[in-house]
Amino acid sequence: MNDARSGEPSASMDDNSDTAPKTIDAFFNRLGGKADQLPKRLKQFANYIAANPDRVAVSTVAELAESADVQPSAVMRFSQEMGFSGFSQMQKLFRSGYAQKWPDYATRLAKLREHGTESPSALLAEFVEVGRASLENLLTTVDPVALQQAVDVLARAETIHMIGFRRAFPVTSYLAYAFEKMNVPAVLHSGIANMNMEHLIRPNDAVIAVTFAPYSEMTIDMATKARATGADIVAITDVVTSPLSRLKAIQLLVSELDVGAFRALSASLSLAIALAVSVGAARNRM
Repeated sequence: MNDARSGEPSASMDDNSDTAPKTIDAFFNRLGGKADQLPKRLKQFANYIAANPDRVAVSTVAELAESADVQPSAVMRFSQEMGFSGFSQMQKLFRSGYAQKWPDYATRLAKLREHGTESPSALLAEFVEVGRASLENLLTTVDPVALQQAVDVLARAETIHMIGFRRAFPVTSYLAYAFEKMNVPAVLHSGIANMNMEHLIRPNDAVIAVTFAPYSEMTIDMATKARATGADIVAITDVVTSPLSRLKAIQLLVSELDVGAFRALSASLSLAIALAVSVGAARNRM
């Protein structure tokens, strides 16, 4: 039975709200486990959600369906497949959680003041603590098999290309520095002066693409083009449904905790140095 006002199934004894994800992270963890089993159109919508998560909080069913090139019924079925009673319940989760996950810097500073952590010493203590927790999480989020595969692919690549912008840029720039010190052929795609070096990526090369939600469209676009040329892709990202997953990338997952909505890069940089040193050692053995 449908609610005439919303077009969604009305609440009933079959309401599955108790099984719905309670957080955005839980939502994407569930999606990661279900994505490969979803029907074609639902998987298409899932890919759109992964690439444009912020749109869920501000769009109607019709708008999301049009953007993802699926029928509105697919949006409804996807919501129910994920454990929600309907789209409205899923949107409520995104509005309360996801839409506030990356506020502007003025809002972040205000949040720090609310929690009384704005003094330098208090902030240092907070960042040390979340850094420690993020590093501990890294041991569980990075699949050892995927890490070995990434090292193998990068070790045999003719040239390694690093692509990552905004918050991810410190990670790619550090990788470039480490590879240069180990005489590993590598190119940092920085975007400085709007210089486009995509033409340097060849079929026997490999790309390390680094992006975290909200994902960099430039990173995704460049990685997609690199994949089309035949280059292998190693992704350092946050969830299994990252847009880079569509490229059949080897995914190394990192979950960084935050302090007042400010996120450090403790785990990401630790993964980067481990990856770079492993690749350098593997190339020396070849």
